[in-house]
Order: sequence, then structure tokens, then C-alpha cells
Amino acid sequence: MVTGDTEASSKPLIVVTGAGGSLGSALTRRLAGDYEVMGLDLDEGEGIIGCDITDPESVDAALETIRDTHGDHIAAVIHLAAYFDFSGEESPLYDKVNVEGTRNLLRALGRFRVDRFIYSGTMLVHRPGAPGMPIDEETPIDPAWAYPISKARTEEVIRDEHGGIPYALLHLAGLYDEHAAVPTLAEQIRRIYERDPKGHAYSGDLSTGQSFLHREDMLEAFARTVDRRSDLPEEVTILIGESEAMGYDALQRRIAWLIHGTEDWQTLSVPKPIAAAGAWAQVKAEPVVPDAFDQGEEPFIKPFMIRMADDHYELDTSRAADLLGWSPRHSLRETLPAMIANLKADPAGWYEANGLTKPHWLQVAEERGDPEALRSRREEEFRTAHARNVWAQFLNIGLGGWMMTAPVILGYGGATWMTVSDVAAGLLVMIGSFIALSWRAALVRWGVAAVAAWIMTAPLIFWTESAAAYLNGTLAGALIFALAVCVRPAPGVGTMAATTGPTVPPGWDYSPSDWTQRMPVIGLAFIGLFVSRYLAAYQMGHVDGVWEPFFAGSAQDPQNGTEEIITSDISEAWPVPDAGLGALTYLLEILIGFIGSARRWRTMPWLVLIFGIMIVPLGVVSITFIVIQPILLGTWCTLCLITAAAMLIQIPYAVDELIATCQFLRRRKRAGAPLLRVFLTGDTDEGPDDRTDESFERRPLAVVRDMLGGGVSVTWGLLASIAIGVWLMFTRLTLGTEGMLADTDHLIGALAVTIAVSAMAESIRAARFLNICLGAALVICAFVMEATWLQSGADIAAGIALMIASIPRGPVRHSYGSWSRVVV
Repeated sequence: MVTGDTEASSKPLIVVTGAGGSLGSALTRRLAGDYEVMGLDLDEGEGIIGCDITDPESVDAALETIRDTHGDHIAAVIHLAAYFDFSGEESPLYDKVNVEGTRNLLRALGRFRVDRFIYSGTMLVHRPGAPGMPIDEETPIDPAWAYPISKARTEEVIRDEHGGIPYALLHLAGLYDEHAAVPTLAEQIRRIYERDPKGHAYSGDLSTGQSFLHREDMLEAFARTVDRRSDLPEEVTILIGESEAMGYDALQRRIAWLIHGTEDWQTLSVPKPIAAAGAWAQVKAEPVVPDAFDQGEEPFIKPFMIRMADDHYELDTSRAADLLGWSPRHSLRETLPAMIANLKADPAGWYEANGLTKPHWLQVAEERGDPEALRSRREEEFRTAHARNVWAQFLNIGLGGWMMTAPVILGYGGATWMTVSDVAAGLLVMIGSFIALSWRAALVRWGVAAVAAWIMTAPLIFWTESAAAYLNGTLAGALIFALAVCVRPAPGVGTMAATTGPTVPPGWDYSPSDWTQRMPVIGLAFIGLFVSRYLAAYQMGHVDGVWEPFFAGSAQDPQNGTEEIITSDISEAWPVPDAGLGALTYLLEILIGFIGSARRWRTMPWLVLIFGIMIVPLGVVSITFIVIQPILLGTWCTLCLITAAAMLIQIPYAVDELIATCQFLRRRKRAGAPLLRVFLTGDTDEGPDDRTDESFERRPLAVVRDMLGGGVSVTWGLLASIAIGVWLMFTRLTLGTEGMLADTDHLIGALAVTIAVSAMAESIRAARFLNICLGAALVICAFVMEATWLQSGADIAAGIALMIASIPRGPVRHSYGSWSRVVV
């Protein structure tokens, strides 16, 4: 045993529990000049003895080691070791580590001469105060959630078990320094830095706040408590923190000013029931949301936080000044500039220091350049583009007013539901467009677009008898939609998607999102729109007849073929005019076709998928329904065939963009990016950063050539397949085929034409092999169905010719990355 004459015992001995942690190691260094410091922690290290405070035998053994080397006199024991989490839920570790661990430590210290036991507590054990009414050490103990409850119970153990050892309970405020902060403050800074919409919401009184404590001031408070250990009362509680408690709104504005250069950061007070419901939903969705969207980071806001949002912790630290001669030398208000500067200088390091999961764009930005520069560049470009086009939102405010007055002006005010719909929609457009005047509220523009979609749909839902109401809904709704989201900057595009990444997909030699790629689709959609609106006008009673140059109706029905089809039981089975629904689909194709840049295959994946679904699968269904009309109804519709042709030709021009987007999503998934976030906000991609947009400063013929030929080519085999398909559709007229074989010829012929036209897209050229199956089916049907030898022979010849024509691929002029291997 050391008796006191060794060099090791020449300084008073200090024992620090939790010495291996960040605060414990910093405190050890702070005290090392004047004291001999020994640490206790789970893992041994230099100057640290391995000790599990939840195990009484481990605590006894560790202290016996200290006795053997330093004797039984300890100047002070600083107890930092504790369990903490921010879930708000009770945990057995609170009792095991904080309460029982402290009991084990005090009982083992009963065999030593200890001048002072110093406990690291929290101000949160006290009942909160109110702005202008600071709490002090006499404020009742009334903790509100699991962590401070465990700290209060631990202090009860200290009072019961100290056994005559003088003790000091230091009730600390929330810690911070220039690099890190307590979770609540770090999360608040993160939300503002990322412009997270949740950063604009708070469920409590915006004037309430809490005291904070700089790390260096905390170390100084512990050092002074050790230095004055013999002068303090035997049992004392001391609040340690800054006297100022900035209100939540003031703190929000200060952080926003330092990060974004703006003091007008708006924070809305959300009613507690709504906020609690949202927090509960996020927590319950945790098993699904993290993998897809947040990369495993569970939601920070928990329901228990909502309950305490009004808590205010403003401190009276006069006792610390009287007993310790301590007052804070730092303040959060003065330190925030340095903290934010460190965030901007090294965003990744700041996230790591604060234990936060880096947003996906930040992870990618580390590889692409300076993250803060990319974020600032994106914000500046967005603000500039928004300011340049803010006129569009003003115009939408006016159009909202037009919608509110249109029923009276256009004379359909007697249509109650249409009037209510247009007035309500107009009001929503005005409100949403007014909010969208701020570039920070750009996402509201999608809400305005959704209202515009309803304006276009409402005349169909209500089967309006007013042609003016239908026309107004189509034109005003389309214009509002276009001004809301077709005008740049496109809302909702992520930082990395907007500032980095290629225009042309990796391995491709052109961008499938170029304007020259979209123009054929938009042009064909206009044809479909005009024809479909004309047919819808007849279905809704706005016109008395429909032009039909070729096909008559049945002898018993005065209507022509077109009129019969669009008023048939099949058409009227829809809850809305089916031609009007087709017109709406074409109109949305046009509007969506105008949104985004030549990079939208990766900047707006969700929009490209909607665009592709409207054209490809829905188009195939629509075409199939139209071409089987003679089978189901016994007649044709010329205008329906025109719309089917327009829809069919759209497919080869749209499918390559859909493929490029699916390839992109697959690459980002393999790279570990959160797929849902990438799907909704886009992302960067492999390849050089390039933001080249399609230029029309070329000869018109060059533009037309690119427009008609980009990713689309015609081969003799496809032309032959189309010719065979058209021939089969008209065997009733050319060969007099009747019955099931006639129906089979018509159906197979229509499908063969659909497949051949679709296969003109080089990217899905392999689809032509489906016509081999159709050709084989045609041959089989010719053998088994009743027909003349001429009709059967013609079908057999057509089937064999279709199979032969479907074999050659023809030339492929473009490359499609990894997809090229399936272009066979």
C-alpha cells in the first residue's frame, strides 16, 4: 500500500467515472495539472481502470486497485458515468446504470476518505418555468420523461447512500461547443441547414427556450467545485448554465441568418394533437421509412417531445456565482457564428461530430466537391430562376380569381356543383399561388397543379351540360397547371440532382429527355386531345352529331358508327365520359411533357414514370380497346382510330426515357442511395457533371431529323409486319371472312401493328419477337377454324410472313448502356 510519500500521491487524488468518454477525457485533461486523476470506465486505458459500475464486485476491485496505488484518501469523486438515450422510453438500463450503479459506487466508497462526491446532474429534473421566470435550486423536482426521472432517482440514492461523504449535485444545462451540441440543438440546426419542411413547424410556445452551457464553462464549473470542495456546504445543489434562454423562434431566426443569410425564417406553431399524431405516425413507420428514405436514421421527434414543447428552462445561477465564483464566459448567441462556420466548412465532419446521419446529397457531394459550395450554388440558382419567373405565380393568382367568377360570367352559375367546385378551386389556386411567391414554398406549386388537375376533371365528374364550363375547365385548368409547374425552376429537384451529374445517361449517346425526344409525343398528344374533346362534347350533349366519313351504324339506329360506339353500353359503363377521360389523359401528357430539363430522366424520376405509364401501358390498353370495337360492337369509329394511331406512335418515342430512368434508379440502389428519396427528388449519376440543354439554334431540317429519329428507326421487317397486320384487320372486306376467324384476324392484326410500331423504338426492338407468337397463333387458327380454302390459305401465308418479318433486327444506330445487350 502506498503511504503518501510517493510521487504519485503528491497531488490530491481525483477519481472520474466515465473517464473514457468525450466529457470524461476532457475533464481529466483539465484537472491533470493540479491533481492526480484516475479514471473508471468499462474499457481500460491510460490512466483508466476497467470497471462495470453495474457490478458491485467490479466496483470494489477497481477501487481496491486505486487504494493499492494511491491510498484511501480521495479528494473528489466526479461521477459522470450514466446511461442516456433520446427515445423517451423507459429502459432497464436507466435503473441498472444510473440508479443502482451509483448505489454500488457509493457503497464501495464508504471504505475511503472522500472529501467531496460530485454528481453530474441535469436541470431537467426541475419543474420548468416560464419566460421571465427563471428556475433556481429551490424549484421543485418534477422530471417529465425517462432520462431526467432516472437522474432524479439517482440523486435520491445519493442522499440515502452517501454515508457522510459531502456531495455536490451539479444540475447542468444543455452542452455545446463550436463543433457539437446536445441532440435537440443539433437537430434544430440540421433541419434549417437542409431546409427540411419540418424546420418550419413547432408544437409549442415560440417564446419558450432553454439554457445552454458551453463545454469549457462546464469543465470550469467542475474544476471550481473540486477546488472549493472543502468550503462548500456538506450537501449542496448548484445550477450550472447560461442565464439567457433564447426563445425557439429567436433561435430559429438566428440560425437561419447565419446559414442562409435570412432572418425571415417562418416558424409555425402546430397544434399539439396534430404534431403528436405526426410524430406517432413517423415512429410507427420506422421499419419501412428508414431503409427507403432516411438510410436507417429513426425519426428524431418523438411523441413525448410534443408534450414538453412549452417547457422553459431559464436559470438563476446566483448560487454558482456565490459558492463557486463561477459565471459562464461563453454564450450560445455569441458561439453560434463559430458553430455554423464549422458546419459550412466541413458539413460531413459536423454531422459526424453530432451523431447525425448525413443526408444522401451530402454523402455524394463529398465525392463531387465542396458540399457547402454545391448547396449554396443550388440555392442561388433556384432563387434567381424563381425571381425571373415569379410572374407566373402572379398570373395564377389572377386565374384563381377568374375561376371564382367564371360560373357567373360564362352563364353556368345554375349548375350548383360546378359552381361550388370552380369557386373553391379558384380560391385554393389563389392561396397556393400567393404562398408560392416565396421560393422557399416552391413545393406548394405541386399543390396548385393538383388543384388545376381537378379543375380539368370536374366537368367530367359532374357531367356538365354547359359547353362553356367544359371549355373553361380545360383551358383554365391547363394554363394554371402549366404556370404552376412547367415554368422553371422545377420544384422538388434535389441539390445533387440539380448541380451535378450528366445530361446523357451513362453508356448512352443521347439524352432521352431532350426536347427533340418529347416534341413528337407532345404533338401527337395534341391530335389525340382535339379528337377526344370533340367526341366528349357529343357524349356530354354539347354537340348534336359527330363527323363519320366511312362507317355507318346499324340499320335500326340512326346514329353513324362513331356515334354508336361512343354511346354504347361499354362507353356508358364508365362513371365519366370515356372520351373526356381520354382527352384529360392527352392533356396531362402534354403538360407533363413540358416539365423539366434534358436531365429529367434522373432529376425527376417519379414524373418520368408517370409519363411513361400514361403512354405505354395505358396506351396499349386504350389501343386494344379501340381496335376490338368491330368485334364487340360490329362497327368502326374513324376518329377513334385516329386517336389510337396517335397514341400508338407515341410509344416508341416515350419508352427510351422510361428505360433510362429505371436504369438510373437501379444504379442508385446498387450505390446504396435511399431509393424513395432518389425517386422523389432525383440524384446525381455516374459520369461527368454536365448541364447541357437542347439547343434549337440549328437548321430546321436538323431539328426535325433529330425529333423524328432519336432512338426510333424503321426497318423493312417492321414495315412488313405493319402491312400484314393492316391486311388482317380488313379480311372481312378483302376476303369476305366471317365468324370467329374474322374476329381472330382482326385482333391478331391489330396486335401485330401495335407490336411492330412499338418495336420501332430501338430500345425495345426485341418486342418484335412477340409477332412470331402471333404469326404462329394465326396459322393454328387458320387450320382449326371454319373458313374457305382461300381464307385459310391467306391466313397461313400471312402468319408465316409475319414470323419471317419479325426475325431480322435491322440497324441500331444508338447505344443504351447496359440495356444494349437486350437490343437483339
